[in-house]
Amino acid sequence: MTDHSRRQFLALTGTAFAGLYLNSCAPRGPVASSSQALRGSASPVGPLVPDPAGLLNLPEGFSYRVISRHDTPMSDGGTVPDRADGMGCFDLGNGKLALVRNHELQPDHDGGAIPSGPAYDTVARSLRPLPGGTTTIVLDAATLEVEREYRSLAGTIRNCAGGITPWGSWLTCEENTSRADGRINKDHGWVFEVPADAPGLVEPVPLTAMGRFNHEAACVDPATGIVYLTEDRDDSLLYRFLPLRPGNLAAGGTLQALVLEGIDDTRNWTERSMDVGNTARGSWITMDNVEAPEDDLRQRGAARGAALFARGEGIWMGESELFFTCTSGGAERQGQIFRLKPEIHEADTLELFYESPAESEYSFGDNLTVAPYGHLVVCEDSYNEHVENHLRGITPAGEAYPLALLDLQTELAGACFSPDGRTLFVNAYSPSMTFAITGPWPA
Repeated sequence: MTDHSRRQFLALTGTAFAGLYLNSCAPRGPVASSSQALRGSASPVGPLVPDPAGLLNLPEGFSYRVISRHDTPMSDGGTVPDRADGMGCFDLGNGKLALVRNHELQPDHDGGAIPSGPAYDTVARSLRPLPGGTTTIVLDAATLEVEREYRSLAGTIRNCAGGITPWGSWLTCEENTSRADGRINKDHGWVFEVPADAPGLVEPVPLTAMGRFNHEAACVDPATGIVYLTEDRDDSLLYRFLPLRPGNLAAGGTLQALVLEGIDDTRNWTERSMDVGNTARGSWITMDNVEAPEDDLRQRGAARGAALFARGEGIWMGESELFFTCTSGGAERQGQIFRLKPEIHEADTLELFYESPAESEYSFGDNLTVAPYGHLVVCEDSYNEHVENHLRGITPAGEAYPLALLDLQTELAGACFSPDGRTLFVNAYSPSMTFAITGPWPA
């Protein structure tokens, strides 16, 4: 991050924090309190219309353009990597936007041509960087024309999701806990920080105090600088990171896990612990040995009373509250969405905001964002014999509706809005493709 951005963050508190956060891809308004999930109401955007190009079905009046495609040349001499996943949007000033995009690549995947520069890890004794990492797309904010596209992080494994920070950087998370074994040279399972304005490959610094586990996504509370982290496991925990110096995560801090009063398992698989609209008081236990060479943070936390979640995935900050998905949670194992309201002087409150009643309504929600008009936008990540993954909208009342349907045999990922709320950016996972969607969004 730039020194200027860091100084801005450290200088602001309270509502000023929130104002700085809104200059990035954050929501413009709160999501209203949920009631019991309602079914069968009309979509606020209308039915989906088949796309003649066979890519992305949208409601009447909406349109898209493809701004990036797999294996096409980039500005740094490399090519666009595959497996585009989580993504954040940033206002660079001077009429420019930046999209920082994850690529969920493993050591045996083809990452395309990677320019020379710093990389976290390499394959065996070679100088070839591991293919995972991030790319950055710089756009003209008015025309959405791509001005530059380049690698911004190299040498990591399975960069799945992540999160934007109020100081203008992207936290990219490794969904992998491989150990150095001769095939690779370093341990993995970390969070890395990529400034949105970095002009090329950044120096990769693992934020080890944020824990080593199967990371999925992160979000930062702009009022406190606390980072909330999800874990993609069937028996995952929800974590938070208390930085020693808000805005400077590399300075270290304390990792904690969520404990719920009277509930040790939120998954609703065999016994219902929560119904939609139910809340539970939460507290936090401090974790030790967070670099976890045995990849056992979640087991140690659960043994001390931390609540279990079913594959915690996307997480996004709203206004004084945050939302996160649990991909296979619920009685139907089709997915849940939780809302956490952090409190400074009281216990935090966790609410089961939504639970899918059937695959046809909502299936395996993964990445999510909070829209400027107050709805959630969730990327489905379901793989059946014939793949039909939607962007699902979720209203403040907990109603699910189709916002888009991908006409490709892959998932949608990385949904995020432009700072002015007019454009929704989203990725097709593989072959990687990045869309910019515009249209008559709900008021």
